[in-house]
Amino acid sequence: MTIDPEPPRTIAYFSMEIGLEPKIPTYAGGLGVLAGDTLRAAADLGLPMVAITLLYKQGFFRQSLDAQGHQTESESIWDPSQSLEPLDAQVEMQIEGRRIVIGAWRYTFQGITGGTVPLYLLDADLPENDVADRALTGQLYGGDDRYRLRQEVLLGRGGVYMLRKLGHQEIQTFHMNEGHSALLTVGLLDEVAGGPGNDASSEVNLEAVRNRCVFTTHTPVVAGHDRFPMEMVREVVGGSLPQAIEDGPCCAGETLDMTQLGLFLSRYVNGVALSHRETAQGLFPAYRVNSITNGVHAVTWVSQPFADLFDREIPQWRLDRHYLRHASVLPIAAIQEAHLEAKQALLGEVEEMTGVRLDPSVLTIGFGRRAVVYKRPDLIFSDIEALKMIVRKVGPLQMIFAGKAQPQDEPGKETIQRVFAARDALRDIVSVVYLEDYNTDLAKLLCSGVDLWLNNPQRPEEASGTSGMKAALNGVPSLSILDGWWVEGWFEGVTGWSIGENVEENDRDAEAASLLNKLAYVIMPCFYDSPAAYAQVMRSAIAINGSFFNAQRMMEQYVENAYRFAGSEFEANPTRLPKRPGNGS
Repeated sequence: MTIDPEPPRTIAYFSMEIGLEPKIPTYAGGLGVLAGDTLRAAADLGLPMVAITLLYKQGFFRQSLDAQGHQTESESIWDPSQSLEPLDAQVEMQIEGRRIVIGAWRYTFQGITGGTVPLYLLDADLPENDVADRALTGQLYGGDDRYRLRQEVLLGRGGVYMLRKLGHQEIQTFHMNEGHSALLTVGLLDEVAGGPGNDASSEVNLEAVRNRCVFTTHTPVVAGHDRFPMEMVREVVGGSLPQAIEDGPCCAGETLDMTQLGLFLSRYVNGVALSHRETAQGLFPAYRVNSITNGVHAVTWVSQPFADLFDREIPQWRLDRHYLRHASVLPIAAIQEAHLEAKQALLGEVEEMTGVRLDPSVLTIGFGRRAVVYKRPDLIFSDIEALKMIVRKVGPLQMIFAGKAQPQDEPGKETIQRVFAARDALRDIVSVVYLEDYNTDLAKLLCSGVDLWLNNPQRPEEASGTSGMKAALNGVPSLSILDGWWVEGWFEGVTGWSIGENVEENDRDAEAASLLNKLAYVIMPCFYDSPAAYAQVMRSAIAINGSFFNAQRMMEQYVENAYRFAGSEFEANPTRLPKRPGNGS
């Protein structure tokens, strides 16, 4: 198919994973789902944006769980021709000294007012390529470090080349969504130096790239950032890595730190919540870190019953999410009716998937996250006997869990097994189900259909979190550790409840006790004895949190704070902190 002329695009968004549709498995979790919501909101706002990711013909993986919660994985193979538009464009580059040819497919995000954002998915599975290179767009987060590095070269450097091939010459801002795409800076340095292999190390060239780049970091712990040995980098990238990068802070200790590379060559850096900004600033004290708190795409994540209610009572909400503030005056009965309909849809899906019939009159807790140790899905089961006593004395409980562990993450897989063990220990007292193969369709049902959203990460390892934002849009309040976005969204007893607000950081026993106490003495009595009061909390979650923690507001902040300097004069290196007088640094 020929390449149609595109309107000028001035912003390019690069992300290793992007959630498009459940049938297109090009995402692993929150990072990719957020990227998809970012592009949907950009299309809604009519932003002149284009995006780059990799194709992943084998997707992430399909999850299967046995009776004890042991996870096994299988390929998630799909047919791009059924969902994407093939393009004629091809570009060439070098990886490990071999010539590699890259093709592209296009997916178009359609905005509510007619705006579009084209996404190009790079494809190396072409007959011209070596067998090993054809596999680079096979599996998301597959293989070893060398495989990952080659994928990141393809995404960053190859993405820049493909944009130029497709005629996108007017891009003024390149937005890196995490360090996976930081090698796009090398692609830009190739351009300013007149081609790969030419020395681009002058300060003028570095500034030319820096003033065009924006970097968002999502990872609040040092161990979560991609690092590659320089010996491997030189073999994979070749001799074309600019000396200024090898000599810079991103290559300390003969290791290329992809986050440091993004920081070093960006004019604007942000964390994804106010609390995460503080954490990131501590990790990267040489750079000025700003904050733009994440948001979710409201039209995508609002369940049908609430969409119908909003369309009837707040018709402007689809065009302007600020109007969701008006949810504060929705009739309580209407909130309860819409939620019951969403809850029945979820429980119907649970029964179909598991054979377990849950009771719509029982307080239902939801937990849907990537299965990883720091998210602690099993915290609520820290004291099984106390949980049994609460149920006997206060009222019934049922819980729905979901989430995949990374194939290589054995400790993460063990957290799933502990949930299954707790299910067995609580049999006939608390109904606990774990839904396998979590995807965005299931997430929408879960976030809208439970009565309470549980989130208890180990502080300060939650950069932002977005699942609770999705729940809030559907009137589901959160019970959460004060980390990530909840620090900003929490109004005790108004939008939800906190866990361990007066507890020393990461005192697991105290946090678990706080969680159970809030359930026993505050939340469950309110749910069972004062349903109208509980519905008022649900209504406030929509009006206060739903109206703010959405992708429209997030993208408006990116435009105002990160993108608006594109093409204009800008203070040199505002990302880096000013020199301190007298210390020569």
